[in-house]
Amino acid sequence: MRTALTAVSLLSLSLAACSGAGEHAAQYDLAEAEMAESAGDAAASAAEPMGSPIDQAPGAIPVSKPQIAYSYDFGFRLPAAEISKVQQAHITLCNSVPENGCQILNMSNSGGEGDYANGQLHLQVAAPKARDFGTKLASAIDESGGSQISSSITGEDLSKKIVDTEARLRSRELLSKRLTDLLATRKGTVAELVEAERAVTQVNEEIDRARSWLTEMRGRVAYSTVMVNYQSGAPGSGGFMRPIRDALGGLSSSLGSSVAVVITLIAMLAPWLLLIGLGVYLRRRFKSANRTFFGRAIEDNGDVISQQD
Repeated sequence: MRTALTAVSLLSLSLAACSGAGEHAAQYDLAEAEMAESAGDAAASAAEPMGSPIDQAPGAIPVSKPQIAYSYDFGFRLPAAEISKVQQAHITLCNSVPENGCQILNMSNSGGEGDYANGQLHLQVAAPKARDFGTKLASAIDESGGSQISSSITGEDLSKKIVDTEARLRSRELLSKRLTDLLATRKGTVAELVEAERAVTQVNEEIDRARSWLTEMRGRVAYSTVMVNYQSGAPGSGGFMRPIRDALGGLSSSLGSSVAVVITLIAMLAPWLLLIGLGVYLRRRFKSANRTFFGRAIEDNGDVISQQD
């Protein structure tokens, strides 16, 4: 609030150049008194309970209902072939919640070798329906031969953040109104008016940010986050075929590495082999008939008698 009074004071002083000293003093004192009174009202309003107040004795400090953002995490194990089916069943269950009470944010699944697969479903469910929705998720798993392996609930109390943001928003809105009224009713130089308009713009930006924070926090309280994780057994787990699968996998990996080495060597040596082959061809093509490949002279009887200089 000290910032608000400072801003109003600076604006009032800057716009007072074209006004009488007595008039300025009276209007400034009035604005300051109104700001102080409104600040007291805002502080009192911030202490008022949100929602239904709890019964209290007369004169007691008001207590507000906690504003808690809940997050639910469920883990299920079921056969790999059933993961996609169960995900679709859970999506259908989400879509059946009335009044847009459930929203799908993300869905993914993947399958590997053997009987291994996993998946995930990210939802937002209306807070009053989230607990019952988790129970229905487990029921759908039971029908597919799966089981629940983990469950957790976490909550974040946003009450203080919401109250503080609401109080700051009221303060900024009040300051914006005071500055706007002063701009509309007072005169000054162009530079002073531009500076005052800049201050109003800055305050309005703070108001927009505070409203965005409030919307985001209230949305988290109204809609709980629900994470559903699906998984089957470990990759290639158990059974007579496991050692055979491991051996075949190692063999294929070794063969692939060998082929990769051969391809790399060919790629590295091919240009040099081409150059050497071209040199041999040119030497044989243009050498004298009475000379060997390396340039030595040949007698009629085929013996080498001298070396070419």
